[in-house]
Amino acid sequence: MTIDWNNFTPWAALAGGVLIGISASLFILLNGRIAGITGIIGGLFKAAKGDASWRVAFTLGLIIAPAVWLLFAKLPTIKIDSNVELLIIAGLIVGYGARLGSGCTSGHGVCGISRLSPRSIVATLAFMGTGFLTVYITRHLIGA
Repeated sequence: MTIDWNNFTPWAALAGGVLIGISASLFILLNGRIAGITGIIGGLFKAAKGDASWRVAFTLGLIIAPAVWLLFAKLPTIKIDSNVELLIIAGLIVGYGARLGSGCTSGHGVCGISRLSPRSIVATLAFMGTGFLTVYITRHLIGA
C-alpha cells in the first residue's frame, strides 16, 4: 500500500470523522435513536405515523451534503475499476448482509462500538474481516 501524498487530506478526513461522531452523539442524545443508515432508510418503507419526516430529512441530508461541500472545496475524484454488473451484485450482497446483521457499519461501527455493544463489536469485526479477506482474495489470489 502506498499513500498518494499529493492528494492526502488528513485534516478533511479528521474533520469528517469528528462531524460524524458529533452527529451520531447528538442523534442518540436528542432522539434516543441510533444513526444507522440502513435502519433509517429501511424505516422509510414501514415508517410509523409521524416517523417518516425525520427519516426523509436525514436521507436528504446525506444526498445534499456533497453539494454543500462544493461551496468550500472540490469533491474528490472517484475512480472505480469495476464493471456495472459487478457493482450491482456487490451492492445487493452488502444490502442483504446489512439486513442479516441487523445494521450496517454506521450503526454497528460508529454507534454500537461507542456504546460498547458486544453485538456491534462482533458485527464490526465480521464486516472488517470479511472486507479484508475479500480484498486479499481478489487482489492477491485471483489478481482482479
